[in-house]
Amino acid sequence: MRISVGSGPPVFRARAIWMDGQAGAAAPVEIGLDDAAQELVIGDHARWPFAQIRQLRDQAGGDQVVLRRADDPVARLVVPSGDDARVIRSRARRIDRVPRASGLRRIAAWAVAALASVALIVFLLVPALADRLAAFLPPEGEKALGDATLHQVRQALSEDFDPLRICDAPGGQAALESIGTRLAAGANLPVPLTVHVLDHELVNAFALPGGYIVFFDGLLQEAGGPEEVAAVFAHEMGHVENRDPTRIALRSAGSIGVLGLLLGDFAGGALVLFLTNQLIQADYTREAEAGADTYAHALLLKAGMPPEGIATFFERLSSDAGEPTGLERHFMSHPALGDRVAAARAATPEGATFAPVLSDAEWRALRGICTD
Repeated sequence: MRISVGSGPPVFRARAIWMDGQAGAAAPVEIGLDDAAQELVIGDHARWPFAQIRQLRDQAGGDQVVLRRADDPVARLVVPSGDDARVIRSRARRIDRVPRASGLRRIAAWAVAALASVALIVFLLVPALADRLAAFLPPEGEKALGDATLHQVRQALSEDFDPLRICDAPGGQAALESIGTRLAAGANLPVPLTVHVLDHELVNAFALPGGYIVFFDGLLQEAGGPEEVAAVFAHEMGHVENRDPTRIALRSAGSIGVLGLLLGDFAGGALVLFLTNQLIQADYTREAEAGADTYAHALLLKAGMPPEGIATFFERLSSDAGEPTGLERHFMSHPALGDRVAAARAATPEGATFAPVLSDAEWRALRGICTD
């Protein structure tokens, strides 16, 4: 440190090492203090306002002081002498403040933009493309999509390495086909129906692309009669005719593709489970559910079956204690449940009588379709 005294105030001069963050080598430099301008003068290289000077921790031996400018992330000034550093510290009152990480606003802006882009793709672009593709997907492509998704559902719900068993006891299969044949006679489906019962205790049924309608054995065991099964059957046929399952599958697959690119292959198992849940607990729009209901009411009446079957089924399920079943959760996901139950009852003509959907023997066979 050198302090010269003349006719004016004392002048501070000292030696330091300057690194501008661009050149490959450090350079010796003379530093001084300009108290009038409140600046540290670094030779001919830079002038740092006292309020902008910050001290960094010396990672070596603590025998020197490393300074930086708060708004410059790369330039460094190394002051070897402790006495010189104390003179600088007497002017730079904010020297011990922790420097803010630079670029945080820009990083945050990019992060928000990235999240917004993903949300735009998942919630707007993918559904729009899925709806358009569903309208042009040929029947063989839709059937292949249904085959693949059915296998995935069976695999995901299995408790061992084998896919979930499809129940096919002949008597039960014949009874189920009898209901399907009566309903299909009044329908105009875009693809032939393929109906399966899976050996699982879930109380649920769902439709898949390509004309698949899948019942769980738990639903057959919980149903109070074949009329309730027929009402669920007709409702799912409404989704098939409107190609709702194809749109759901394409949307889910597209969203999973986007998430897979972001999260990597390590998240594949979770994404597969997500897709399976989307297929089983298909959360259709309110309009799609209302359309399937209206379709089912008309179809049941054409087949000589009571439309109120779905209302009686749900009302019995909702009165039981315990967790909601799959079918109940499906109905509860829409706010107009009471209206839908009332619509099913209103669609049944007052005083109308209907022939039994199945005989007692056929109903017992249907409920035993999963019995070996």
